[in-house]
Amino acid sequence: MLRTIIGIAAIIIILTSCFKEDDPMPPFPMQTTTIEMGKYYQYQYHFNLSENKKLTQIDKNTYDLVFESADSGWHIRLNTSAFMMAANTGEKDFEAVTDTTGLPWKFDNSNGNPDSTSIGNWLSITGNDTVYENAVYILNRGIDHLGNNRGLKKVKFSKVDKNTYTFSYADFNNENQGEFSLSKENNKKHAFFSFDDNSQLTGLEPDVNKWDLFFTQYTTLLFTDNGEPYPYLVTGVLSNYGNVKMAVDTIQNYDDITLETAQNVDYSIAWDFIGYDWKDIIGDVGSGNVYYEIVSNRTYLIRTKDEIYYKLRFVNFYNPDTGEKGYPMFVYEVL
Repeated sequence: MLRTIIGIAAIIIILTSCFKEDDPMPPFPMQTTTIEMGKYYQYQYHFNLSENKKLTQIDKNTYDLVFESADSGWHIRLNTSAFMMAANTGEKDFEAVTDTTGLPWKFDNSNGNPDSTSIGNWLSITGNDTVYENAVYILNRGIDHLGNNRGLKKVKFSKVDKNTYTFSYADFNNENQGEFSLSKENNKKHAFFSFDDNSQLTGLEPDVNKWDLFFTQYTTLLFTDNGEPYPYLVTGVLSNYGNVKMAVDTIQNYDDITLETAQNVDYSIAWDFIGYDWKDIIGDVGSGNVYYEIVSNRTYLIRTKDEIYYKLRFVNFYNPDTGEKGYPMFVYEVL
């Protein structure tokens, strides 16, 4: 008996020595992830696909202005998760603006195009010369996660260089006036400013190459049955504009989609391509008696700038333990 055991052990040793020291494992198994935005969608998350990791949790009420942070950047966005909007008054002095009647209110375009922001072209560049408009903008700070109004501000953008933005601000009644120099952040897409305490906020965004998706509320344009556009606050997913591209497959089953599939479709760089309509709203919207249902035939294809392909689909929008909305769950994997 002992000889038999020793013989078997010897055979096992011989066989195992024939294999590589580290047998290859599946490169990236299917992942299931839940994003805890909360029933009022208060929290935003940056997500890294390669690490299956939530990198930030941001209270969407904490900031107002979002500044392009590249050396040559000058575009300014609003916190669209708060339903913010802006109007260029055409005036040069805060005191010249006394009401909001007839102002041309605008929202940022949710597709992420930097040339489609509500602030717009607050400067013009001709050759080596930069001319600043120095116009007074009225900012409607929108609403918080409970629907409370956040008030109005006046702001005037006066300068930008490779390191700094300079602007002045005031309450709508011209009290609490001040000037601020906001520093661009190295290796970040954006820098952030809050009117709550008139300060720059750091740590809200990971390094530009560290994240792929951004789970958040955001403002977009919807359309009436007559084709009239109107702004609406939706809950969904934005992407790292310029770093990832997206496509969608509504024909094949998730399990049948292969790398070859992903390599032979057209991709979009639109920030809101994944967006919000991976779920349907069922019920009476007017009364609020509604529930959300996942659209089962949507598989999103994601291509990173490193030419890594993923497929992703949503499977739930509710906390499986409490039934509370605002907990999008999705599965994804590398192709």
